[in-house]
Amino acid sequence: MEKKFHNGKKGSPYREVPPVVVLLLAMVFMNALLYFCLDRFFISPQHSAVDLSHCPFGYFRMGQMKNCSPWLSCEELRTEVRQLKRVGEGAVKRVFLSEWKERKVALSRLTSLEMKGDFLHGLQMLKSLQSRHIVMLLGYCEDDNTVLTEYHPLGSLSNLEETLNLSKYQNMNTWQHRFQLAMDYVSIISYLHSSPLGMRVMCDSNDLPKTLSQYLLTSNFSIVANDLDALPLVNHSSRTFVKCGHRELHGDFVAPEQLWPYGEDLPFQDDLMPSYDEKIDIWKVPDVSSFLLGHVEGSDMVRFHLFDIHKACKNKNPAERPTAQDILDTYQKLKWRVCIVAVEKSHCVCSVGTAISHL
Repeated sequence: MEKKFHNGKKGSPYREVPPVVVLLLAMVFMNALLYFCLDRFFISPQHSAVDLSHCPFGYFRMGQMKNCSPWLSCEELRTEVRQLKRVGEGAVKRVFLSEWKERKVALSRLTSLEMKGDFLHGLQMLKSLQSRHIVMLLGYCEDDNTVLTEYHPLGSLSNLEETLNLSKYQNMNTWQHRFQLAMDYVSIISYLHSSPLGMRVMCDSNDLPKTLSQYLLTSNFSIVANDLDALPLVNHSSRTFVKCGHRELHGDFVAPEQLWPYGEDLPFQDDLMPSYDEKIDIWKVPDVSSFLLGHVEGSDMVRFHLFDIHKACKNKNPAERPTAQDILDTYQKLKWRVCIVAVEKSHCVCSVGTAISHL
């Protein structure tokens, strides 16, 4: 039986869907497709542990642990942790692969009492800055000068190329995964520059190998900061600035303001060396990012699209360099633009050349 409307005309019993509803449904569909593509193109920063915010301060949860556990005490470190072999050594501490309740962990021991100040500073930073950006603290004992942290078998970021050359990880050797690592790195710098302890500068970074050694590569191919022994405070309001060490620095990797400014006629004197701020970290971003991007198909095009922000990072005037958050925002925009190209092509597997060249 036909249905009549109030004007007496015959028509369908079903009302037309308003255009605004169609538009909203289309937007929902496109957003869903975009997130799906984003997941296909990039691995989101995932860490080997549950989000630390799920545990209160002074507790940890790693791997498949169901409950949060309090940081291990001196007694527990002495009786429950079994030291296996040394896996690293620096000026401040030696690191040993160890075992706790059948879980692999990293036990750090102070190398010499002369470095105890740096060791305790690193411990304080580690305790106070716990987040997804920082290696997970499991326990410590100041009496024994030991610190226990989560173990990451892939080691420091300096091992990236060797790791990607392994057959097990060759599928990770793409510009997408490498770009995500660069984003992780900038995210850590941004976190340190706005940390709960104020603006912190990654001082132990006077050359590329040393900088890379401060970070660990997780099994999920994300990055966490590991070595926080040299993390001084910058406070522009109180004009508190830093000097990274007491020796003269050389080379293009360090920022210009870290170089001795008085020429060869005047020998280096630490008390005459001007201090500087967090923008020294910004100067180094392009070099670290370039290393992380590597030389795989598509990485040069990523560099091309990051050229302007990286050029700004190399401004000789520190005040004119971008902030770490500015850089991260630029990286994020590029990441989304790549995925939008994929959505516009109505599929999520577009070639590197197609995705990047259309940006």
